[in-house]
Amino acid sequence: MNNFKKIGLTALAASLVSTSVFAGELTVSGSAGINYENYKVDKSAGTASSGTKAFSMGNQITFSGSGELDNGLTVSLSFVIDEFDNANVSSVANSGSIFDAHSVTVSSDAMGTLKFSGEGGSSAQAAINTTAAGDIWDLFDGRGGKPSKMKESRGANNMFHYTLPTMVDGLKVATSYTPAAGNDESDTAYALTYTGFEGLSAKYGVGSNDAQAVGSGGSTANADATTLSLSYAYGPVTVAYSDHESDSNTSTADLDVTSYKLSYTVSDAISISYGEEEVGSGTADDQDAKYSKISASYTAGGMTVSGNMSEMENGDFSTTASKDEEYVGLSVSFAF
Repeated sequence: MNNFKKIGLTALAASLVSTSVFAGELTVSGSAGINYENYKVDKSAGTASSGTKAFSMGNQITFSGSGELDNGLTVSLSFVIDEFDNANVSSVANSGSIFDAHSVTVSSDAMGTLKFSGEGGSSAQAAINTTAAGDIWDLFDGRGGKPSKMKESRGANNMFHYTLPTMVDGLKVATSYTPAAGNDESDTAYALTYTGFEGLSAKYGVGSNDAQAVGSGGSTANADATTLSLSYAYGPVTVAYSDHESDSNTSTADLDVTSYKLSYTVSDAISISYGEEEVGSGTADDQDAKYSKISASYTAGGMTVSGNMSEMENGDFSTTASKDEEYVGLSVSFAF
């Protein structure tokens, strides 16, 4: 009887060990680089400050891991650490949490990909709404009280993003769901991306934002955001165009952003580009804000040197000279 007990316990222990082992690993990724930035206010503004100069380096690392389960599902985890990314309530400079975006993704060829973002989630529409020129407005966002120049469908913490399995070659379909905030309705979005024709990329997305902020008074409005972008590469030349609209039930909260970019790949090591963006607000007497950027990059032996010169006009939708600004950026990054 004792021998049978030993055999049974040994078999049970072996089965527990064999079913608890899954293929998976955790990796850490980041980048090494040095950045230089110089902002310069329009001289005709007569301001005493000529601008802002600064050096910086990246301070973000990403932990990621994945493994395949016995049922064929692949589960992956991503967790970003970024110093002072999320500020807490404190009067101490550079205070805040080091923890940034994190998510869990479950996927298979038959099921598609379901991503749950615990923090830093983007809606399906917001995930494709980068302008053709690469969001030049973001270089100047928040300087001198200038408002954000992109209004999109709402993303939030603890939200779902689902990419359907492939149904048509070259066609990607994604949807997202953001739970309601307070008394607002939950927000949904969808996006289509087509790359089935060589050199062509076409994207279209629509989503809602029923908690969009209006002005600085804390009020909100219901809004819908629509994004359309096209790019075509022929040999060393790529031409891109995008249009982004946010329509609100409060007319002064509307926004329209159009953009284009022309890129030329000189060689495997050298590339140059030029792009422009024009932003129109929902207020009748406002001037359109205009942005332009010329950039170049050189890559050799794992090192990339890139630089750009950018310009903003009518940054706060007025012709005030102090709202015009120039930017020069230079960065050196290393891959190893």
